[in-house]
Amino acid sequence: MDDLALYKIAEEARKNAYAPFSEFHVGAALLASDGTVYTGVNVENSSYGATICAERTAFVKAISEGAREFDSIAISAGEVPSLPCGICRQFMYEFAPQIRIITGPLREDEPGGGLQVRRLTELLPEGFVLER
Repeated sequence: MDDLALYKIAEEARKNAYAPFSEFHVGAALLASDGTVYTGVNVENSSYGATICAERTAFVKAISEGAREFDSIAISAGEVPSLPCGICRQFMYEFAPQIRIITGPLREDEPGGGLQVRRLTELLPEGFVLER
């Protein structure tokens, strides 16, 4: 699946975000190595610490379904560029240090939609995983 198609899935998922406090709606689309796409949205909570980001929602759904290898994740926050927060970066590092992170905003008039692509290791160069 190409980056633009994955990003459009994240954009569609964003419609389901639950963000009554921040009104900052985020959608994510996680591409597993077997080609399966898992979506996620941010889900806020009155107890702010219980809030979960879209990226972690997608990963938790994928992990709970048995997926363990991932290629890319697209993150859509509408017209606002949005990179994963620190907690999400470390969470993703546990499973996919080399994952490609695709972010917008989408610009239909630009090649490839004007999307930005980075490796997680660029955003978290010294993430850690405990020995298993």
